[in-house]
Amino acid sequence: MEVLQATARESHLLHLGAGVITLLLALVSLWSLPFFKTYCRQWWVLKAIPDVMPCFPFLGHALLMDRNGSGFFKQLQYYSEEFRSWPLIKLWVGPLPFIVLYHPDGVEAILNSSKHIEKSYLYKFLHPWLGTGLLTSTGDKWRTRRKMITPTFHFSILTDFLEVMNEQGSILVEKLEKRVDQEPFDIFRDITLCALDIICETAMGRNVDAQKNKDSEYVSAVYRMSDLIHARQKAPWLWPDFLYTKFKEGKDHEKSLKILHDFTDTVIAEKSAERLNTKGTKHNADGNSEESGTKKRKAFLDMLLDATDDEGNKLSPTDIREEVDTFMFEGHDTTAAAMNWALYLLGHNPEVQKKVHRELDEVFGNTERPITMDDLRNLRYLDCVVKEVLRLYPSVPIFARTLREDCCISGYEVPKGVNVIVLTYALHREPEIFPDPEEFRPERFFPENSKGRHPYAYVPFSAGPRNCIGQRFAQMEEKTLLALILRRFWVESNQKPEDLGLAGELILRPNNGIWVKLKRRPKVEKE
Repeated sequence: MEVLQATARESHLLHLGAGVITLLLALVSLWSLPFFKTYCRQWWVLKAIPDVMPCFPFLGHALLMDRNGSGFFKQLQYYSEEFRSWPLIKLWVGPLPFIVLYHPDGVEAILNSSKHIEKSYLYKFLHPWLGTGLLTSTGDKWRTRRKMITPTFHFSILTDFLEVMNEQGSILVEKLEKRVDQEPFDIFRDITLCALDIICETAMGRNVDAQKNKDSEYVSAVYRMSDLIHARQKAPWLWPDFLYTKFKEGKDHEKSLKILHDFTDTVIAEKSAERLNTKGTKHNADGNSEESGTKKRKAFLDMLLDATDDEGNKLSPTDIREEVDTFMFEGHDTTAAAMNWALYLLGHNPEVQKKVHRELDEVFGNTERPITMDDLRNLRYLDCVVKEVLRLYPSVPIFARTLREDCCISGYEVPKGVNVIVLTYALHREPEIFPDPEEFRPERFFPENSKGRHPYAYVPFSAGPRNCIGQRFAQMEEKTLLALILRRFWVESNQKPEDLGLAGELILRPNNGIWVKLKRRPKVEKE
C-alpha cells in the first residue's frame, strides 16, 4: 500500500511539475509577438461570452477540468443545462479558446460552411495513429481524399459488406444463446468484439477472430490508444511531445502505436503481394475477382489499392495506412456503442421492443435466413428506433472545428483561430424541438413528425460538407445486428441511468457497462 501511495504521489508531482513547466513555456512564448497579439485579441473579443468557471491566465480552465472521461462529461452536461438560455459558452484549454455550441442555429453556422472544415487542434493528437487521413486532413488533401474514397461506399459494395455482417452477427447470436435465462451480464464487450471483427474483415479483408480471442494484442491496443488520446486532449501539460514521452502514458502510447501500425503495415504488404500473385485474374462487373467461378469479396483496402485521383496518382502505402487506420478507428467503436445503447433502451422500454418484434416477425416470420438489403429497407420502425437511440446517446457526443476566418455565431463575434465544439449530446436534447427530451420515443422520426424540423437539430453523423462518409455503412450494421439479436431474444435491463457511469470521451460509452438479461423469444404463430 505504501508503495502504491508513493507511486501516486510521484505521479501527482510529475503532473504538477509538468503544469508549472507548461506555464513557464507559455510565458516564454509571450516573446513571440504574433502569438501574444492573437491571444489578447481572442481574449478581448470573446469577453462577452460567459465563462463556465474561473479562468487562469494561459492555463485557462484546464486545472479545473476533470481528467476522468465520466467526470468531464458530467461537467459539460451541467454547463450546457445551466447556460441553456445562452446560445453558446466558452472554455479555455490552456491558451486555446473553445466555443461550445448546443443550439441548432449556432451549429448550422459552422457545419453548413465550406470554409470552416478544419478539425480542431485537439485532433492533432490523433495524427501519430491516423496521420492526416479523411478524418483529420483539411483543404485540398481532404477534398481529394473524399472524392477518391466516396465510390468505395457505393450500394453494390455495401451489399458485399452485408454478407460479413450476417456471418459475424450469427457468431454473436450463438455466443449470446449461452446467456439465455441466466443472470444479468454486461453485453457491451460482446457487441464491441463483433463490431471489431466486422470492421477488420470489411476494412482489411483480415479476420482477427476478436469474438473468439478477446485478449488479442491488436484489440487491446485499439482500446488503450483511444483512452490515452482522450486523456491527453484535456491536459495541456501533456501536449508537448518531449514531455509526454517522459510519462508512463507516453510510453504506453508508443507501445500501442507500434502494435497498431505493425498490424496494418503487415496486412497491407500481404494484400499487395496477393494482388501481384493474382494479377491477370478476370474480374466481374462489380470489380470482384473470380477464381474458378467463385466470387472473391473485396475489402476497403482493396479499393484503396485501386484508387487514383483525377491526375492518375495512386495512394502511397502511407496514404493507404492512414485511411485504413481511420476506418478502423471510426468504424467499430461508434457502431458498437450505438447497438449497446439500443439494447439498453429497448430493455427499458418493453412496449417499444414489442413493436420491433412485431415488425421483425412480419418481415422474417419463423425463418432464420440472412438479412438482405430489401429486409433493411422494410424495417422502417427499427430504423426510427436506431435514429432515436442516436438522438439520446450519439456515438460521438462531441466534435470540434477550428475557425478559418472571423465569423458571427448567434449574434456573437468569434475570431479566426478559435476552436468550436459541437456538443451533440446537449444539441439533441433541445426541448423546443424534442419535447420531453429524455423520453425514448422512436415515433419522433416518423416522416410526418420529422417534417419541418431544423436540419441541424439532429447531427449524429455531423452534417454539411464534412458529414460522416460511412454513415450508411454504420446504420446498415446497426440495423443488421439488432435484427439478428432481436429475432432470437427478448432483452431486459434494470440498470438505472445514474448507474451507467456515462463517459463522453472520443465515443459515448458507459464506464459500468450495459447489463441485460436475455430470454428466448417464442416462435411466431402461423396463421
